[in-house]
Amino acid sequence: QCGDMNHVQLLFDTSTKKTLPMYGAMMKGYIKNNLPKKVIDLFNEIKDPDRVIIILLFNACAQLGTNEELNLVKRILSNIPESLFLEPTLSSSLIHVFMKCGDVTSAKALFDRSTKKTTPVYGAMMKGFIINNLSKQAIDLFNEIKDPDEIAITLVCNACAQLGTEKELVLLRSISSKISNSFYSDPYVVTSLIDAFMKCGDVTSAKALFDKSTMKTAPMYGAIMTGLILNDQEEEAIDIFNAIRLDELHRENHSDKKMKLLSEMESDRLESNITIYLCLIKALAKLGMLEKAESFVQKIPTSFLTDHRIQNALIHMWGKVGSVDEAKRIFEKISQPDHIAWTTMINSYGLNGMGIEAMKLFHQMPKEFINDLTYTCVLNSCSHSGLFDGARSIFNSIEAKTVITVTTMIDCLSRAAAFEEAQQLIKQFEHNHAPALPIYMALLSGARNEKNSKLAQQVVDRMQKLFPDLKSSLLPASILLANVYASSGDIEKATDIKIELHKSGGKKQIGITMTDIDGKLWKFRAHDQSHPYSAEIYEQVDRMPKEVIKHGHKYDASWIVRPMYADETIETLLCGHSERLAMAAHFIHHRKPKRIQLTKNLRICGDCHRVTKLIALIYQCEIVVRDANRIHHFHLNGQCSCQDYF
Repeated sequence: QCGDMNHVQLLFDTSTKKTLPMYGAMMKGYIKNNLPKKVIDLFNEIKDPDRVIIILLFNACAQLGTNEELNLVKRILSNIPESLFLEPTLSSSLIHVFMKCGDVTSAKALFDRSTKKTTPVYGAMMKGFIINNLSKQAIDLFNEIKDPDEIAITLVCNACAQLGTEKELVLLRSISSKISNSFYSDPYVVTSLIDAFMKCGDVTSAKALFDKSTMKTAPMYGAIMTGLILNDQEEEAIDIFNAIRLDELHRENHSDKKMKLLSEMESDRLESNITIYLCLIKALAKLGMLEKAESFVQKIPTSFLTDHRIQNALIHMWGKVGSVDEAKRIFEKISQPDHIAWTTMINSYGLNGMGIEAMKLFHQMPKEFINDLTYTCVLNSCSHSGLFDGARSIFNSIEAKTVITVTTMIDCLSRAAAFEEAQQLIKQFEHNHAPALPIYMALLSGARNEKNSKLAQQVVDRMQKLFPDLKSSLLPASILLANVYASSGDIEKATDIKIELHKSGGKKQIGITMTDIDGKLWKFRAHDQSHPYSAEIYEQVDRMPKEVIKHGHKYDASWIVRPMYADETIETLLCGHSERLAMAAHFIHHRKPKRIQLTKNLRICGDCHRVTKLIALIYQCEIVVRDANRIHHFHLNGQCSCQDYF
């Protein structure tokens, strides 16, 4: 229990009379300390194992979860009377090991043969279905239980969270309205309900449940913070962190557990705190504001900064806020980076337009660490830096090409306007694979960049033919097609598409730009008039065009994707874009800001990109813009890190 395996091993080895309880204590200790193979070795020494020993073996096999362990379990079963393994305690352990090894058929057969289906047996089946992504079956099983306990309710919440649809939300609301008040004092049930509500998109119910809870545990804080981040409310997640007193939280939650060993309590406390800090770092990464990130990272105790999960999360966060040097500093301090650290650092380079550095690091990465996500990150880095030859070389070296790697390569080719090669690659892939919607979206995005309405129409027609049932996924494709027509000058055709979308209930995502001014977060929509400083902001917006026009800027009407009203001009439409309002807000608060940072949920338009380069030059202000695809660093010399390749 204290993790001192050397001492206990010596004690066990020198014992002359090894009893079954002694073997059981050793096996339990091995499982606790993640040494399941030693459990199997020890089991083979026992001549006449009892029920407890067999259950411990099953638990060790479940921990490993490979075919080798599955075959071992089946061999043992062949020597055990059926009456023994149908006993509820043993059968629930056996169901668990079958499920962990991926043998759902054997688990179901055992469950069906079981004459005494106790709640733990139902729980083992439900947990197994969830592990094997069969949550609908877990919910069906829950509906058979007459009097579900807190474990069954926790599991059905987990199943609903995995599916996350409107249907599961209705079930969750029904369950939460029917369960007795005693369940609400169980932190596991409350945490699972919060998580499920969040993943089904019902933030209001999750918050109400959290606020009502009188005993807030670290996992509960983690669930509410994770859910808020998932639902694009990272500011509120940070507010939750500010309300937590981590040491007090741990003391309160363990004050009644007098039987817990001190070392286990300390281990628990560290693990709980790491979870909370990981949520904080994730929120800061999504927010994308450097100064905010710097101020909060200072609050993380030095002792936590050596944890590999914290280090990997920080590399990701520094990359997302545009501080590649800081990400690199942490990466280089890790003596043995794991595959996540390597991949995250490659991605940080790629996000910030450092494709050559991403490729160099990829080629230094140990081959055994490279996986699908690594290939995606390095190909994406090449795509955003115009490194087509490098991308081709890496792509051709991939033995098993998946949807995600092919999609990224199509994106790379489409950005280079190599549409014939991209379409040929799609044909080759579809010889052995089913068509995939993301691949066609990448091709369509390339057509948008080139204002190629003919190709865009062909791609959307093909998507509608191949994926007729994916109505919600086809909505972004139709919006993109309308934008292609608008940018190529066919406003009428673009308007017709948008009218059809409106009739069908489709809604375009609203563009929002966020920025931090003196520690306060400001959000802007295009032509936003809602801010208390709107009058001053628009005065500054009116001043900025005069300056950029002096430097030779000509407004690009191809980025206007809707008909203009009588009182509008090309200039007023483009100057009302959300990022220009955000920049103007900085200039009215600080006449000569040295640095401006913006986070956009959509891609920056070409006209805004050119204007931002000029504003950085004219006002001698570094401007960092993270859009939906990448991070642009606009330098004082009027150049952008993307080298106009975006």
